[in-house]
Amino acid sequence: MYKGYRIFAIFLAAMLLLGITAKAAGGMAADDPVKKASVDSVAPENSVIDEVIWVVGDEPILKSDVEAMRLQGEAEGVKFRGNPDFSIPEQLAVQKLFVHQAQLDSIQVSESDVAARVDEQINRWIQLAGSKEKLEEWRGQSVAEMRSSLHDDFKNTLLVQNMRRELVKDVKVTPSDVRRYFSNMPKDSIPMVPTEVEVEIITRQPKISQSEINRVKDQLRDFTRRVTSGETTFATLARLYSEDPVSALQGGEMDYMSRGMLDPAFANVAFNLTDPKKISKIVETEFGYHIIQLVDKRGDKIKVRHILLRPKVTQLEIDSACTRLDSIAADIRKGKFSFEDAATYVSDDKDTRSNHGLMAYTDVANQSLTSRFQMKDLPTEIQRQVATMKVGEISKAFSMINNKGKTVAAIIKLKDKIPAHKATITEDYQVMKNLVLEKEREKVINDWIVEKIKHTYVSMKPRYRQGQYEYQGWVK
Repeated sequence: MYKGYRIFAIFLAAMLLLGITAKAAGGMAADDPVKKASVDSVAPENSVIDEVIWVVGDEPILKSDVEAMRLQGEAEGVKFRGNPDFSIPEQLAVQKLFVHQAQLDSIQVSESDVAARVDEQINRWIQLAGSKEKLEEWRGQSVAEMRSSLHDDFKNTLLVQNMRRELVKDVKVTPSDVRRYFSNMPKDSIPMVPTEVEVEIITRQPKISQSEINRVKDQLRDFTRRVTSGETTFATLARLYSEDPVSALQGGEMDYMSRGMLDPAFANVAFNLTDPKKISKIVETEFGYHIIQLVDKRGDKIKVRHILLRPKVTQLEIDSACTRLDSIAADIRKGKFSFEDAATYVSDDKDTRSNHGLMAYTDVANQSLTSRFQMKDLPTEIQRQVATMKVGEISKAFSMINNKGKTVAAIIKLKDKIPAHKATITEDYQVMKNLVLEKEREKVINDWIVEKIKHTYVSMKPRYRQGQYEYQGWVK
């Protein structure tokens, strides 16, 4: 069964694509006290356009909610556990429990995170519709109106995620817990570990012509002139031209940030701004070139708008950087120096240079840094190279977009490859530990839900009282 963000996101997508909201459903949620809603009134089911089928606390679950979620699930091939007539309302009810507790515990989500999720959804819809204009025609709303209507729902989605993390933050398992769990597990139930690889990388930044840098700076100076003269606003120009995809949609506005959360060069200029009417000098960072406008200061945090422009790299410059890397790779193959030494002294990749080129990433689910990548976790361009490489082999040079959004030339070395296999306690302790930890977290969440249900007002239409549910206590 789908839980957490996935199931909630499917529900949101279905609700909005079909143009159904709780407020629009006969005005029931907006106009009538929820507990006065006639949950138990009898009417022929096929004659009811919409109705409250469950009430959890003081929050209604509508028949349209369930149908929208079912339709979206069918469209995406989602398999609901048991009878969807019962499992879907239960999942919606569980989400309401989490949101309510998050509000009680003052769990916070940042507006920038909400905006990013909303924009991801709108961009998916634009791809489905074919264009922004077709989407607006289909939905009968402007993109700005869609963004506004999506805001609260996606904020709740993030609240649920954060609430779940808060509930399990102190769950830990010991080595003896892991050994005991797997010693009692049937051999045919031991999990498979997917193929994992370790990759080293060297990157080179293609040289950008001074004329291209001058073009970008001239454009930013023109933006400053237009805002200062009153011709337009900073926010308007950010929406039209900024190459920071998240903040551009918010008129260039970023959430409150501390100095340590920002690029040092950006922070030095931003934190020296004092007048919201003035615009900063041009700032160069590893992301590109910026101009910045102060919005507000709050303690040791600052809120600003910015416009980011990135100089364009020509194919000739990319080819030149690739040629240089192919020459370095040839020298490594001849034994003149090692890949690791070249990564330390030649690579432009700050994230890997100090680690002899070894790539690593943060496993968000387990909050741990690892150099072992499953193929799906590698950047697409690197996946393509690794797929045909042998351990110890060095690739030909290729171009890719790095995590700063810049085009770079790269060569990689496949340091190690661990084929898919059944987990063993000696070779895959971390994998096994993560599995046991997840089981313990699921138990904590399950126990919390069951206990929460006991103390929450729940009412449902008579036909739902005979349903089979994952959690006990819904029927009171």
